[in-house]
Amino acid sequence: MAGIYIHIPFCKSRCIYCGFYSTTGLGMRQRYVDAVCREMELRPILHPSSKEEDQPTIYIGGGTPSQLSASQLHQLFDALSSHLPSPTPHFSEVTIEANPDDVTEDFALTLTELPVNRVSMGAQTFDDQRLRFLNRRHTAAQVPQAVQRLKDAGIRNISIDLMFGFPGETLDDWKHDIDAALALGVEHISAYCLMYEQGTRLYDELSSGRINEIDEELERQMYETLMDRLAAADYEHYEISNFALKKASPMGGGLEGASSMVGGSWRGLHNSSYWTDVPYTGLGAAAHSYDGQRRQWNVSDLTKYIIGIESGHPAIEWEDLDADSRYNDRVMLSLRTSDGLDLSALSEQDRQYLLPLAKTFLDDGLLVLSGGRLRLSRAGLFVSNMVMSELMRV
Repeated sequence: MAGIYIHIPFCKSRCIYCGFYSTTGLGMRQRYVDAVCREMELRPILHPSSKEEDQPTIYIGGGTPSQLSASQLHQLFDALSSHLPSPTPHFSEVTIEANPDDVTEDFALTLTELPVNRVSMGAQTFDDQRLRFLNRRHTAAQVPQAVQRLKDAGIRNISIDLMFGFPGETLDDWKHDIDAALALGVEHISAYCLMYEQGTRLYDELSSGRINEIDEELERQMYETLMDRLAAADYEHYEISNFALKKASPMGGGLEGASSMVGGSWRGLHNSSYWTDVPYTGLGAAAHSYDGQRRQWNVSDLTKYIIGIESGHPAIEWEDLDADSRYNDRVMLSLRTSDGLDLSALSEQDRQYLLPLAKTFLDDGLLVLSGGRLRLSRAGLFVSNMVMSELMRV
């Protein structure tokens, strides 16, 4: 299914680890929303290959989309509705990201007036000291409050983000965070090891020696603990960092089908399209689009983006993808998922290139081949970047 992504770059404060394009200058929010709505007029917002029976997805990310006002959110959805093909397609999933402290009763009420059916929140940790270290605005106590407000408003698909691998964090600390997340009963959990990305304040702290990374073995134990505890709680590990609660059968007879079935769990449908070579459209500053042959992205500069849109000449860059690039993308993205790489989707030439390289990893137990699909084994997950890079064309 095709997807539409809308980037909202505004943040009240900047987290020390964030490498996404964002700004704490909130004064241009209305002009920016006007520009995003204008961008919808300047280009198709659904890929031409979309069929009437398709059920596309919408994802409003950031930044912090919950920093927009109710009227601005309504304006975005009204513009989407007016610029979609007729008849308006049914969207299978409409996600908005939110900070827990932004999820007031009024915000939850606003969501009931919009077609939003999924909310993704950055909890990160349930320890207030680690939240202050990250420069997060919310407190640990605000996360369950936000989840309950969303449930009371009728949102039945809630995702939270967690982080592990903080300087000085212990395995018991991480177990506490996992247990606190599970106690919320949310449908989806994304969990990432703390990354030290160049250009962030966190990277500067590491480079200066003021903080230290955790031990590699402890990081491995944390990831194993995550997988084990979430599996025991009936979450499907469908992508390296993503876990979806399995759906109960409507007949009350246990789980629906195998865990590999998309319909059997609360997988994030929009993000899954990124991993399965589906075209998507990105709107807003720094947003990326993909049509199967070309990547295109808007400039990562708020003022340049707005001026370009207002003048009718969007400030964009693009990259035409050759056969090797498309092969590399398919290998890297597919192997991130539990569904794995469908060998029948590759050309004969690509299969002849891939399989001899994969044999070593199959023999070592890092890859598994079954049902015509190549997948990372549990052991392979810990060295996934190395395995993927060895299978790519250079």
